[in-house]
Amino acid sequence: MITSPFRLAFGGLAALTLVMSQAAAHASTVGNAASGKTKIAMCIGCHGIEGYQASFPAIYKVPKIAGQNAKYIAQALLAYQKGDRKHPTMAAIAASLSEQDMADIAAYYENLGQSAKTQPPQAAVTASPEVAALLNKGNCVSCHGAGLNKPIDGSYPKLAGQHADYLLASLKSYSTPNKAKIGRSNAIMAGQVKMFSTPEMKLLADHIASLPGDVKSVEQAKIKAN
Repeated sequence: MITSPFRLAFGGLAALTLVMSQAAAHASTVGNAASGKTKIAMCIGCHGIEGYQASFPAIYKVPKIAGQNAKYIAQALLAYQKGDRKHPTMAAIAASLSEQDMADIAAYYENLGQSAKTQPPQAAVTASPEVAALLNKGNCVSCHGAGLNKPIDGSYPKLAGQHADYLLASLKSYSTPNKAKIGRSNAIMAGQVKMFSTPEMKLLADHIASLPGDVKSVEQAKIKAN
């Protein structure tokens, strides 16, 4: 348990600096959305089906990635390839991808979210006092931005409107970084989740899922290369 606000702030700043420097190392790879469209055969079987559920390590809806920041998607794929994120299916897929492939796929999905038909915007949901206190405790907007939909940098994900069960599974994964097949290694998020109980994380996930956001699932039964 972190007892010093100074230690949390200093440690978070150091971790943020490390993450940003690592992201910058891969920033020179420019994605091509048209090329990415020819590389997503392994993606559409899960992310191209509305409401599709994963069954490992828990049952939850796979994340909405259309409209997500390309920089974040590419960085997540790289993390699966390096083992910083552990998930057998995603690790196997990422292992077959080059850095350029990741950038192209990421560009495609970011663009897909912008070009796909959208539903009328949801009304903003006011957080309950309890949830507002949790959001303030975690200072979530400092990275994920206004409405948790405008991250301060593309390497951070848009959270608003994401599936609640996936958000909860993701938060919990940061507290299990040393397992062989599950968990995520991220110094910033590991520090964050230590502040919350599982019921509190669920409250946060349910609220964030109710917020209007850019991410969406886009049905992709079959895609042909141009």
